[in-house]
Amino acid sequence: MFPSIMTRMLSVLVGAGCLLAAGISDVQAANVRLGNVVSGTVINKDVQSMRERKFDTLVEQETDFSCGAASLATLLRYAYNQPEITEEDVLEGMLEVADPDVVMERGFSLLDLKNYVDRLGYRGRGYEVDTETLDEVAIPVIVLLDIDGYKHFVVMKKASDDRVYVGDPALGNRVMERDEFLAAWNNIIFAVVGEGFDTQTPLLDPDQPLTARRLTDVFAPVPEQDLLDFGFRHADFF
Repeated sequence: MFPSIMTRMLSVLVGAGCLLAAGISDVQAANVRLGNVVSGTVINKDVQSMRERKFDTLVEQETDFSCGAASLATLLRYAYNQPEITEEDVLEGMLEVADPDVVMERGFSLLDLKNYVDRLGYRGRGYEVDTETLDEVAIPVIVLLDIDGYKHFVVMKKASDDRVYVGDPALGNRVMERDEFLAAWNNIIFAVVGEGFDTQTPLLDPDQPLTARRLTDVFAPVPEQDLLDFGFRHADFF
């Protein structure tokens, strides 16, 4: 579907300086007990904090150079059913296949991400995508954005019309205007391909703006043919 550019990526480092949100307190969800709503009854309701909602189905980065590790941990945790994997796990694994001095100077590269997932038994795939076909990206992928001069890895969940749904490990889940996204993006997507992909991953069903237009963005599992287009094999489905 999309022409692979992994051979070019093998010789070009694309480092990420990463953004890092700071000064945000760690507020957790709680169970709220409501009494006397209806006479003689008690209602228990789980309430999610705004912060937890912002980072729902997203691994938050903890350092200023770990946006790639957090983005990759997000894919492995929520698209490949590895709930125990952490940003620290990925950082340690990527440092084993990367040059630490280069990482400290430039951040991790797409090549580092590829080498790490290859060691896990998956296949890292890089594709160059025309802006006109962005909506055809049917799986969550990692992209590199240039945000005010900072190279920053995020998870692109999906694109629909003039909106792009992004899992930003520094800023949380957000919706970018299509023009804003295209201005920051380098037209490259990085996909993790292999056995165990969850075709109903929650990453493909992001929260949407509270408008009538959200009714047009109906969630649907990824069709098998779309997975084959992205380099999956029939053996990966069983």
